[in-house]
Amino acid sequence: MKNIGFLSFGHWTPHPQSGTRSASDALLQSIDLAVAAEELGADGAYFRVHHFARQLASPFPLLAAVGARTSRIEIGTGVIDMRYENPLYMAEDAGAADLISGGRLQLGISRGSPEQVIEGYRHFGYEPAPKDAGGADLAREHTARFLEVLDGEGFAEPSPRPMFPNPPGLLRIEPHSEGLRRRIWWGAGSRATAEWTAAQGMNLMSSTLLTEDTGVPFHRLQAEQIQRFRDAWAEAGHDVEPRVSVSRSIFPITDQRDRQYFGMEVFSEDQVGRLDTGPARFGKTYAGEPDELVEDLQGDEAVQAADTLLLTVPNQLGVDYNAHIIENVLRHVAPALGWR
Repeated sequence: MKNIGFLSFGHWTPHPQSGTRSASDALLQSIDLAVAAEELGADGAYFRVHHFARQLASPFPLLAAVGARTSRIEIGTGVIDMRYENPLYMAEDAGAADLISGGRLQLGISRGSPEQVIEGYRHFGYEPAPKDAGGADLAREHTARFLEVLDGEGFAEPSPRPMFPNPPGLLRIEPHSEGLRRRIWWGAGSRATAEWTAAQGMNLMSSTLLTEDTGVPFHRLQAEQIQRFRDAWAEAGHDVEPRVSVSRSIFPITDQRDRQYFGMEVFSEDQVGRLDTGPARFGKTYAGEPDELVEDLQGDEAVQAADTLLLTVPNQLGVDYNAHIIENVLRHVAPALGWR
């Protein structure tokens, strides 16, 4: 068995050919797609977070709404840029969303991807140290504090004249959701970051790109990243088993619409380029007849090594078509691979 969910970037544009023309469309359709995915038997509804862009940006209202409209499916992010976050306020939001969903939140966080604006986190009031180019240290500092308060230990001295009676001792962030700390994931772009992730006791979230290139195929480099994560987890001696997710663009071609949208993607291959200031390797798109996809995915070492697969969906094609993609994977691909 493998957990299979979708990952939406929540793009929207007023273009007349877009099925998602406004921020309202993106949010409401995201909720509808999560409901449809749950009805189809999918396991997760995950959403990307980008600031200063026509994409999903404020995840917790959306996560809470999805949690209230569904009953079984995991809800999550992939990923929240921690450079922009107030760790204590985020802990309150995450605790509330997790309680609304009944403990189904799987929260993916990270340093984030290249931004739409120059040093956008400064507009949110956060100043990295002078030598912290790109804010990577800032993101990890925010993350350390966030994880600390999720543990639920009291740290704030109560007022001697509070508005409401306090319990004894130091006070913690409320609402507190028991168990959420173990459902935090880090979006790692390299093998070294995967090892760091394991040391922090976070699950590993790996996407369709890596911020390094050794000349081997993307799936093989990602499989090495996953193995290094698991080795580091064992070395750290954590008392729970970790989870690992990978993202893939998978489009079974079963009708004319699929062929029209993704027929040319059957020729897709890995790409090597640059991201920020370093090399990067991007994974290919999987498109083709279901039996061809089964054969291709059997050879994807990272997909085989992960316990969770997130299907990146073209959300601007509308809820119905994206539900069709998810259903095709669940019905025509997953059973043949032993995932269902």
